[in-house]
Amino acid sequence: MLKALMPVAVYSIGVLFKKEGFKSETMVNILSISFGVAIAAYGEARFDVWGVVLQLGAVAFEATRLVMIQILLASKGITLNPITSLYYVAPCCLAFLFVPWIVVEFPVLRDTSSFHFDYLVFGTNSFCAFALNLAVFLLVGKTSALTMNVAGVVKDWLLIAFSWSVIKDTVTPINLFGYGIAFLGVAYYNHAKLRALKAKEAQKSAQQSDEESGRLLEEKEGGRKNEPED
Repeated sequence: MLKALMPVAVYSIGVLFKKEGFKSETMVNILSISFGVAIAAYGEARFDVWGVVLQLGAVAFEATRLVMIQILLASKGITLNPITSLYYVAPCCLAFLFVPWIVVEFPVLRDTSSFHFDYLVFGTNSFCAFALNLAVFLLVGKTSALTMNVAGVVKDWLLIAFSWSVIKDTVTPINLFGYGIAFLGVAYYNHAKLRALKAKEAQKSAQQSDEESGRLLEEKEGGRKNEPED
């Protein structure tokens, strides 16, 4: 439920890096999402301050990563396709994940005699991670980081439903009420984003039509000038 704050973080960082234009209407919408997430967090049955801080930090870093990917894919003078972007980003991810793995997880695995490396699980997990990152780079390159997070709301709903129905995790009515507000805010933003995109495409199409009409008119006038006089 806290991951519903991702559009808020992406929009704020996008404005900071001048990848998104600041609009008061969008900011009010973003604040409504934040308000809904705050209610959902307040209604958590096993609320833990440190856990919330860690999750919010993860959201901030993930939003920064996505905006940086958008800048990398769409910046002027440099254009990278998803495969090339993954080629540069994957070693960085390995370097940053290897250090905490050595410090936190490796000692536990070393002291646990029951641990056995499963090549099938590790291989399929690696393939899914590769496909996920490839899809993320492709979507961010074609749209924007914010659009990707808006589309990810469906995934969050599936995760909540899975946790409640299969894992039997506790979901309080306040949780659902707060996340419902956040979901409506994200849905409205998605609608506004789609409407703005259609308006932009219509304006671009009209501009191309005007340019084509002007070019045809110039060609017609040029043909008249070149006609011999009687």
